[in-house]
Amino acid sequence: MRWRNLLILALCGFVTSFGAHIVATNLLWYAESVGAGTFIIGLLIAVYDFAELFAKPLAGFIADRRGMKLTLLVGLVIFIFGSLLFLVIPAKLLLLIRFAQGLGAAALSTVSITLVARYFAQARGRAFGIYNAIKGAGYVIAPALGGLLIRGYGFALIFIVSAGIGAVALLLSLLLPADRNKSGPLDDDDNEISLRQFFLIFKESRLLPVYAITVINMFLVGILFGFLPVYLHGVGYTPFESGSVISMATFSYLFIQPFAGHLGDKIDMQTTVVIGLLLAALAIIAITFTSGATLIAIAIAAGIGIGTVWTNSDALVSALARKNQLGASIGAAQSFKEFGDMVGPLLVGLLTQFFGVRLPL
Repeated sequence: MRWRNLLILALCGFVTSFGAHIVATNLLWYAESVGAGTFIIGLLIAVYDFAELFAKPLAGFIADRRGMKLTLLVGLVIFIFGSLLFLVIPAKLLLLIRFAQGLGAAALSTVSITLVARYFAQARGRAFGIYNAIKGAGYVIAPALGGLLIRGYGFALIFIVSAGIGAVALLLSLLLPADRNKSGPLDDDDNEISLRQFFLIFKESRLLPVYAITVINMFLVGILFGFLPVYLHGVGYTPFESGSVISMATFSYLFIQPFAGHLGDKIDMQTTVVIGLLLAALAIIAITFTSGATLIAIAIAAGIGIGTVWTNSDALVSALARKNQLGASIGAAQSFKEFGDMVGPLLVGLLTQFFGVRLPL
């Protein structure tokens, strides 16, 4: 039963990654249709991340108080209706739609991860690995599928498809177990996390090292998937060759996660995270000194390292968090992940602007 629940939760995670990237990677078509520039494209990408950045901890806090399943279902409804808004409001208001999608995705992402932790006190790393691999598939499938849908049927269809996948996840999520404990109102902090305690989660000494590792790992993600293509172009790779290298790194990042999670269960999550982080960092540094088959192998190794940290850091947060603060703690960790995802590329871009892409970072 719990493995069935895991697949349902992984589908919820897939909804968030698919919904984010099917739009973000095809915004050029939208910009051309409404006469928007590159700044608007960047803003439309950023507003989704911005909504998630601030809403994820809050969604976890609410879920701790009002119930995980209820918060998950509400998040799905917000995401579905946010997607369908594109059909009934002017296309120029896409910014509002992306913000609504981001709010729904924040609840989905935070609560689905928290429920994985609750259902899998044992074999937690393996469960997180499977969850993240399925969720990560959305990043791979969405760009190409979105391009095909837009070319054949127009930009609106990608929102219909996103809403449809969300509706399937909503129906399946009804099968999840009901919340065992109903929390009190948000002003009743007798035995529950208070708002003051909520903000202290961001300074929780047991979790701060994991938060830091999460940000560093996202910084490495920005280098590998954002600026490696720039480097490859600079050293003479064709778009096809560059895309092939990135695809292999992406698949290694996805497929390693169930195995990395299992390794964390068997050995030690902290040790596995450190090994993964060292592997990713050293591999990314080594890329600038290699070429050909060696470069491909090192890019794959970097993907393996990043995937190892990704899964085991999630599991580690859930293991270290206080039981009555699990949702808020995971939400905070996810918020730090979004922060790293936003700031990492900006910092790397600034460094490469001054020093060039050959600088070992």
